[in-house]
Amino acid sequence: MTDFIIKKLPYDLSSHAGLALIGQYLKSAKLKSLLDCAFPIRAGIANSDVLKSYIALLSLGKNDFDAIENFRDNDFFKRALDLRHVPSSPTLRQRFDSFAAQWFDLIPQINQRLLSQRIAGKPIDFGALDCGYTPVDLDTFAMNNSFTKKELVGRTYAGVDGYCPFAVYLGSLGYCLELALRPGVQHSAAETEYNFERFLPMAASLVAGSLLVRADSGFCSVKLMQELTRQATELKREIAFIIKWNPRRAPVEAIASQKTADAATQWTTLRPGKRECIWQESLDLADVGSAANPVRRVYRLTERTIDKHGVVLLLPDYVLEGWTTTLPPKFSPAEIIALYCDHATHEQFHSEFKTDMDLERLPSGKFDTNYLVCQLAAVAMNLLRMIGQNTLNEPDSPVRHTAKRRRIRTVMHEMMFKAARMIKHAGRWILGLGESDSGFAVFERHYGQLKTA
Repeated sequence: MTDFIIKKLPYDLSSHAGLALIGQYLKSAKLKSLLDCAFPIRAGIANSDVLKSYIALLSLGKNDFDAIENFRDNDFFKRALDLRHVPSSPTLRQRFDSFAAQWFDLIPQINQRLLSQRIAGKPIDFGALDCGYTPVDLDTFAMNNSFTKKELVGRTYAGVDGYCPFAVYLGSLGYCLELALRPGVQHSAAETEYNFERFLPMAASLVAGSLLVRADSGFCSVKLMQELTRQATELKREIAFIIKWNPRRAPVEAIASQKTADAATQWTTLRPGKRECIWQESLDLADVGSAANPVRRVYRLTERTIDKHGVVLLLPDYVLEGWTTTLPPKFSPAEIIALYCDHATHEQFHSEFKTDMDLERLPSGKFDTNYLVCQLAAVAMNLLRMIGQNTLNEPDSPVRHTAKRRRIRTVMHEMMFKAARMIKHAGRWILGLGESDSGFAVFERHYGQLKTA
């Protein structure tokens, strides 16, 4: 074993070279002009410097305001993000508390500017489904903020005290259109029509093809279905949906008796003691669907006479499920169910927010400030997603298994937490990466693409 001599070197080193990419993305989004023109500051640190500093922290998996203190004297942090000044922790917290509500409508504009960018002349590939539709997956998830006195913390459906933010993802690759913080006790469907008014026009502006909104039974509401139809009409776009049916007080036993007694019912045996049947019916819901794409509901009845442990049941156990949809009739019931099952991928995106970006416990006691933090987290996730999709899937990328997308944690490890030396030579600034850096080629190429974008 070699005994090293630990020494402080007389030049600038950074372990976060990936911030150079973040800075280029924010520069191309013209965040400085957008924010400082709308919210000028007479004295002190510009609002754009405050916002860019915090987005950079989020891209490194840090949401605590105190984390900014580690970068106060970091010249690379300042130059990479084009900051005039790096705010202190109290400045960051006070500015968020003061301007949070005023910036709510501004952050979606920043998000849209980022997602509208063209890299190397190509728009972002959000990931369309094989059927041609681009999915828009929406859901809520629980943030555990137990044992705190934060504003509007409440008992969530997951059985913990915290918040239930509403998340919207565009495409199959996990780009986040919205992360709207909600009180822990708020129902999934409550006030969601107002979210539709924000994210559906954004999705329609980013994707040229048809959209497919997918949601679980918490959003099974005629009011929400009507709002989706209204938005499709206003935007002059095909916006189909698959929303899981909430059976509420449906007479499951009566339906099961009817289906088992009907000789025309086609049952599929999945294993000994388990079978299912699938059927559909047209629905007459006011102002939902269209003549071309009428609304219908697909049902699946599962019968178990032997449970998964091999125990024979005294009486059959029935489970009734349903999915309400406006997809064209060419989609069979089995295809509808398969498309909804693919919706479960979004749970991985929730996990990336809560674990990879360490966003489960929010930094402020004020609800509006935490709402702003969640909005900026959506921006940071999209920045990391774009970096990952443009670097870690290339032939000369660091060795990884083949995949359509990379986890946010992988992007942080491979691209963000990259050691580099900042050098000034002949009036130019150089960011020197290590000779053995396996990600040098993709890092250099993508940085060049952003400079010319």
